[in-house]
Amino acid sequence: MAADTRSSLKERLQDDVKAALRAGDKARVGILRMALAAIQQREVDSREPLDDGGVQNVLEKMVKQRHEAAEQFEKGQREDLVEQEKAEIVVLTDYLPEPLSEADTIALVDDVIGELGASSPRDMGRVMGELKQRGGGRVDLGKISGLVRSRLQSP
Repeated sequence: MAADTRSSLKERLQDDVKAALRAGDKARVGILRMALAAIQQREVDSREPLDDGGVQNVLEKMVKQRHEAAEQFEKGQREDLVEQEKAEIVVLTDYLPEPLSEADTIALVDDVIGELGASSPRDMGRVMGELKQRGGGRVDLGKISGLVRSRLQSP
């Protein structure tokens, strides 16, 4: 009577590996296997299976790493490697939720600040924590921290 603890996102990745193998898409197979290996490593490290949120966190981290790598390769004028990183980003972002629009992000920040009664930079941690929870991977916390900070500046 043990419940299947695999997440649906992880199952989708595994199914897509099989489909890419059948289609002969070696590049996609490699990227998806790399993602599954990172997920498995996180499961081994935490000693428990990841839910969709955990799998999503692993994929978000991989996308962020590839953005950083592409930036470094651009500085080093290695366009071939930049293109490879960008191709990996495209594949990985297929498994992440669509990010909120700028207007929706601003509205979410304003709603959270209003609901928490946040009024000073000391409240930044509470606001960011709530945004992380409500955003569900659809907001880039690094990018919106400046917006939160400007909203919480003392008059």
